[in-house]
Amino acid sequence: MSGIQHASNQSIKPFKSSEEYLYAMKEDLAEWLGDVYSMEIDVNNVLEVLETGALLCAHANNVTRVADDFVKSSGPTEVHLPASGVTFVSSAHPTTFLARDNVTNFINWCRKEMGIPDVLMFETDDLVLRKNEKNFVLCLLEVARRASRFGMASPVLIQLEQEIEEEIREEMEDLPAQPKPQRSLINIQNLDEMVMHQR
Repeated sequence: MSGIQHASNQSIKPFKSSEEYLYAMKEDLAEWLGDVYSMEIDVNNVLEVLETGALLCAHANNVTRVADDFVKSSGPTEVHLPASGVTFVSSAHPTTFLARDNVTNFINWCRKEMGIPDVLMFETDDLVLRKNEKNFVLCLLEVARRASRFGMASPVLIQLEQEIEEEIREEMEDLPAQPKPQRSLINIQNLDEMVMHQR
């Protein structure tokens, strides 16, 4: 059973808190990264796996490769695609300068190559020192969302989002065209007279 089928078979309950929602997002990211990179990763260790920045940078390079393959097979596109990857130290240890450098390289790649706006970005300490996990998770989801446009596998949350957007698009196409309201011309002279009489 795919993640989407599993999610749609469960009853949808609103989360009681933002922490529960963050937990669900981290769980989805962990499952997705585990599938994409064939590794043991879950909601409990996802931040520890990513804190050195090595997997993030490897992911950036993978996204760049998929984008390059997309251009080669489809030709030029209007979708913003990453053109270069990231250099990184794969042997970096948590909280070291090399780990911070890796994370910073990933952040710069997100801004420059993926065009992710600052409002969806995170700072190095948000991941390395766990200062703001939410910003980090939201940024990683945005990278996945944008990469899915050119063929990269995406987390279940992004797939569900895309299905909903497609359904809305189809519903909008089925609606009859609404006539645009016509603007009435205003007689400027009468408007001036009205203003003068108000004084």
